[in-house]
Amino acid sequence: MRALQGKKILLGVSGSIAAYKAVYLLRALQKQGADVRVIMTTGAAKFVNPLSFEAIAHSPVYFDLINNQSWNSHIELSIWADLYLIAPATANTIAKFANGLADDLVSATYLASRCPVYIAPSMDVDMWLHAATQSNMEILHSRGVNSIPVGHGYLASGLTGPGRMAEPDDIVSFLIQRITLPSIFQGKKVLITAGPTYENIDPVRYVGNASTGKMGIAIANALVNKGCEVTLVLGPSHLAPMDANIKCIKVRSALEMFEAAKEYHAQSDIIIFSAAVADYRPVEIAKEKIKKSEEVLDIRLVKNPDIAYELGKTKSKDQLHIGFALESTTGEEYAREKLIKKNFDMIVLNSLTDAGAGFGHDTNKTTFYFRDNKSLRFELKSKEMVAADIVRALEEFIKPR
Repeated sequence: MRALQGKKILLGVSGSIAAYKAVYLLRALQKQGADVRVIMTTGAAKFVNPLSFEAIAHSPVYFDLINNQSWNSHIELSIWADLYLIAPATANTIAKFANGLADDLVSATYLASRCPVYIAPSMDVDMWLHAATQSNMEILHSRGVNSIPVGHGYLASGLTGPGRMAEPDDIVSFLIQRITLPSIFQGKKVLITAGPTYENIDPVRYVGNASTGKMGIAIANALVNKGCEVTLVLGPSHLAPMDANIKCIKVRSALEMFEAAKEYHAQSDIIIFSAAVADYRPVEIAKEKIKKSEEVLDIRLVKNPDIAYELGKTKSKDQLHIGFALESTTGEEYAREKLIKKNFDMIVLNSLTDAGAGFGHDTNKTTFYFRDNKSLRFELKSKEMVAADIVRALEEFIKPR
């Protein structure tokens, strides 16, 4: 039996150069047994002729609320569908969804939808990274809209970066994983630490680092897509997880992160320590802003608890601990040392000397080390793809022997 057999999917296409991919997506959904109907924005109809979709879907394709003086019922379409997929979803369409606008068939149908909604964003890198778009995405996630991760690569503008619509086969695989296939991860409880920690010096200054939490958030998104119950303890970051099903606990300092991690550790099956936790914190935090006076300012620091090391002491035989190491020299030696010292089952090494890897980048270059002295080395790739590599490594740990 095909994976999407009998599923009624409404495919909404908005006005992006990636609209041509939606034709291939339609066919890929049909190959998996889905019954697909298509609606478009008028902008999308300028990129791809609706007849292309009609020839494959074998049903009328609508691209306006009123067509030839007849009303196309978005209510009827939304009630018919088991799932509403918008691919590509432009920045404009996402903004309409987030703000409740309904001036075209695609957005009006969204507001009337009773079924799960999935969006596959598509836009240029600067539009995708703009604060307004990210804010709109957060609004949609808070309302239960599911997003399919964007790709990273060459864009229509000639720039390279995140913003590409996911490939049709990847979208179909994503949907199959989310709505049909049982997963060996189903019901597994996962705890992830991510992002930096900030250690206050006075009310306006702190000691911190350049971590953004991108890697940990990508792992959280990947594992919730596999059916895990994910708790993300996230340090101060301008980013947020893309899925409303991820429980996100915001913290600031290493001590706050330690307390939150301790609370959820015992009940978790998989614990991933991807946060860049500050090693030290000021002994005293000034109550008032420190005034500039002396040429030299001495600040005494005290060591923070090593969260992974401390929780590694209480790790049970049924728990998996995955660590991260960011090194600038002798990376493999330090990674293997941490693997044993902190009771990890696997450690992910990335190097500050590798271009495009480490803090702040959308990409990473990693090597996985295991307790049996095996290792896996990967080339530079998007952090979403690194997260997928980590998920595959976890599958090897938990699959039935």
